Amino acid sequence: MSAGSPNSTPDFIAKWQKVARRIRVPLGFVTAVIYLFELGRRAPLPAAVLGSLALVLPGLWLRGYAAGYVKKNRELTQTGPYAHTRNPLYLGSMLIAAGFAVALLSWPIALVMAVGFTVIYVPVIASEERFLRATFPDFDAYCGRVPRLLPRLTPARTGAASGNFSFTLYLRHREYNASIGSALLYLSLFLLRPALGAFAHLLR
Repeated sequence: MSAGSPNSTPDFIAKWQKVARRIRVPLGFVTAVIYLFELGRRAPLPAAVLGSLALVLPGLWLRGYAAGYVKKNRELTQTGPYAHTRNPLYLGSMLIAAGFAVALLSWPIALVMAVGFTVIYVPVIASEERFLRATFPDFDAYCGRVPRLLPRLTPARTGAASGNFSFTLYLRHREYNASIGSALLYLSLFLLRPALGAFAHLLR
């Protein structure tokens, strides 16, 4: 098919997803190595760690809030945070990642995370939108009212049922794991560096 044919975009998305799946694990290892290197190179500044909470806590709240509304593959969620942005879960993840880059004051970490989100999340969002467009007739109208990522300040009037936050859905999606993981990362900022120093001393 020609590059301009209607089916070329889905083919491109599928190929991009294959690449994303292949590099996701290696990119995670690269991020972990840079994280350990940056942590061993200098101690985190308390002010930077405290400032990072301004990104991490809203990110965790947004992911938890969204998890209590979304009913994956069953309905087009348009209420709660989904009346402000079509991808609150991914936006929350980006805020959390940016927060930890701030905590370390690390441009390498920020760069790797930016590349990771671009390479991995862009095709995922494109694939999900293709599925939603094929599954829910009102998806295009929803897209016209609610931005893909950066949220609008006021909730869009979608005409969908109001819906309420469901703690059951929150638990079903196991969104509490994000909070546990973030807490462990914060602990590592202060506990892992002495361990790395002791290990390096043993190698001398």
